[in-house]
Amino acid sequence: MKKFRLPVCALFFLLISGTAFASNETVVIGLQGPITGAWAYEGQMAKQSCEIAADLINKKGGILGGKKVVLRVADDAGEPKSGALAAQKLVTQKDVVAVVSTYGSSVCEPASNIYEKFKKVNIGYGVTAVRLTQRNLKYFFRTCGRDDSQGKFFAEYVPKKFGAKRIAIMHDNTAFGKGLAEDTKAALAPMVKAGKVSIVYYDAITPGEKDFRVSLTTLREAKPDVWYFTGYYAEAALLVTQARDIGITCPFVGGNAAINDEFVKIAGTNIAAGCYMTNEPLPGDLPYPMAKEFLAAYKARFGNIPSSPWPIYAADALNVIAYAINKSGTTDSTKLASYLRDQVNGAPGITGPIGFTAQGDREGVPFYLYTVNAQGKIVITK
Repeated sequence: MKKFRLPVCALFFLLISGTAFASNETVVIGLQGPITGAWAYEGQMAKQSCEIAADLINKKGGILGGKKVVLRVADDAGEPKSGALAAQKLVTQKDVVAVVSTYGSSVCEPASNIYEKFKKVNIGYGVTAVRLTQRNLKYFFRTCGRDDSQGKFFAEYVPKKFGAKRIAIMHDNTAFGKGLAEDTKAALAPMVKAGKVSIVYYDAITPGEKDFRVSLTTLREAKPDVWYFTGYYAEAALLVTQARDIGITCPFVGGNAAINDEFVKIAGTNIAAGCYMTNEPLPGDLPYPMAKEFLAAYKARFGNIPSSPWPIYAADALNVIAYAINKSGTTDSTKLASYLRDQVNGAPGITGPIGFTAQGDREGVPFYLYTVNAQGKIVITK
């Protein structure tokens, strides 16, 4: 996917959904995400998901006795520096009471520091690096799972699934990709020590590059039984295409940012079919009544449902912010942060009941192994 670069004056524009200006009849919730840039596909779905979530809340009477939820969007282009600037823009707008923020752990980290400094509740939706909730921040939460849980799932399930003894792990040196790779390696350590498996390749590629054949040749010479890539979908699609070109035939397993409909589009169905992914439940596999209502509304407006879990976690971040404001009766950020941490337990969500640990992590997030079928659809592996 081509990475777009815009002038600074255009890059950090604010997109306003719904009522342009706050009033006594509205509650403004921010959304920070990659509306442009390499991850724009995810950012656009997150924006659309939050718009649907806000609409559903408003159609049911709003919050705080009838006030409407207004969404205000700041583009961070999927870049750390831009993430900090987008956060700075949102915290300077006094009517923004809390923020849904963002996709990409490396982007979230500097942004969350800004929100913490200005005492603004911020809930990450696509940020899985373990360290994000190990910084003792008071105002940071997340609705998605963590990399260490995904790494444990890979270690427990994938080698057994494929009868694999020789494992290759490739990451992209981003906070997310490297973190998931390290957590997976740690989860595999007892099996390595017992002689059940060996890690025959562990290295990084550079995101944004287009030719990965040097790294892939080294991987091919390691002769892995399964190959786990923990980076993002744009590179994943190029990697698996080039890998098949040079004769790497072992199963390709991506982490939970590696495969979505855009991955299938870039790689092509013939290449993508048979690729696997460790992931939280995809939107179409969510059994909850709230999920069915949300997906029906999303499809009616946009023609199809999101192809990854992250935009749904963004919508649930907005949902739980609105829930906490309504139940606590306040938009005061300090009181709201305490309520989210101490009082929210089993709040209704599209992705199931929502509750947070003392650190701000989402409780009870499951993982599955998905595959791309012959028609290019992403389905749970039987």
